[in-house]
Order: sequence, then C-alpha cells, then structure tokens
Amino acid sequence: MVMQFRRDEAVGSSKRVDIRATGVEGNARLTSSAAVVLLILLAAEGLTLPAIHALLRPHVYIGFALIPPVALKLGSTFYRFTRYYTRAPGYREKGPPPALLRTLGPVVVLSTVLLLASGVALLFFTGSWQQRMLTVHKASFILWFAAMTVHVVAHVIETAQLAPRDWIPQQNRSLPMVAARRWIIAATVLAGALLGAWGLGHVGGWHRA
Repeated sequence: MVMQFRRDEAVGSSKRVDIRATGVEGNARLTSSAAVVLLILLAAEGLTLPAIHALLRPHVYIGFALIPPVALKLGSTFYRFTRYYTRAPGYREKGPPPALLRTLGPVVVLSTVLLLASGVALLFFTGSWQQRMLTVHKASFILWFAAMTVHVVAHVIETAQLAPRDWIPQQNRSLPMVAARRWIIAATVLAGALLGAWGLGHVGGWHRA
C-alpha cells in the first residue's frame, strides 16, 4: 500500500505543469507591471480632482495617458481568462481568481471603459450632449472607484511581488520574454504620453462649449 501511494504521488507530481514554462508567470508579470503604471497615473489623476477647474489640462493629459496602459492590462487579463477557459494546462494549474473578484471583474471593466470613454467624449461633444457625458463621467467614476478599491486591495500583495521581477536582474534570468515585456511596458507609457499630448490639443473646445 505504501509503495502504491508513493507511485501514485509520483505520477500526480509528474502531471503538474510548470507555470513558468507555459507563459503563465510571464502574463502575470506583464499584468502586474501594467498595474503599477496605472496606479501611478491614477494617483496623479486623483491629485487633480480637488482643483479640477484649475488643473483641467493635467487632468485631461493624464486621462488620455491612461488609455494605453488600461488597454494593455485589459488585454493581458482577457488573455488569461481565455486561456483558462480554453483549458490551457498552465492556466488551469494556476486556477481562476477568487469568486468575488470574478464577479467584480465585469464591473471593473465596464466602469473603466465607461469612465474613459465619457471623459474623451466630453472634449468633443457640445451643448446638452456634453452635459449628459459629464453626468455619465461622474456616475461612472463613483461606480469605478468602489469596484477598483476592492480590486486593488485584493491584488496589491501579488502585484508588489510580481511587478519588480522583470526589472530585477537576479529574478528574471530563467523566464523567457523578459525584454519583450519591458519593451511593451515602455511602448505603452510612450503611447500614453503621445495620446495625452494629443488630448491637450482639444481642451480648448471644452472651454468654448
């Protein structure tokens, strides 16, 4: 019986998937690095809120700069979601997020998209439509802030552990695609900076509306 148990245990352990070799940890590191970029930008955006009229231009710039990192994080998260539900071994081995976060996920995604989309629309709509978009922007912010607070608190430890690994030489030697993930993050930040500059060119329309 003991020998049979050990043989079964050995077979079971041989079937375990190395998540480092299947891209699972790489995906998690990319998601966490994008999350850090977002947290920095969101903190800066939050500082503009108490004096939004005086700091409208920084608010708009940061809002537009948030779009590429948000797209990256949504993309990497959706990739994990797709790989899990298509039964990719490494992602099945890691398992799904906790039930609360799976339930909250669509709220985070939809409120984030609505918040950013309404913010962009504010610069291009005029008259009554601009007022409607302002109402949507404020309402979506309240929903987004509540959902995002839970989301950030739930992931803060994991993010703090994973995000630095692609940037610390001692921790990235054995994992493929480290340089590619660094370039993706850098390109995302650059795209955000350029998009923010483009958004500033339309702030004048808000003042004239």
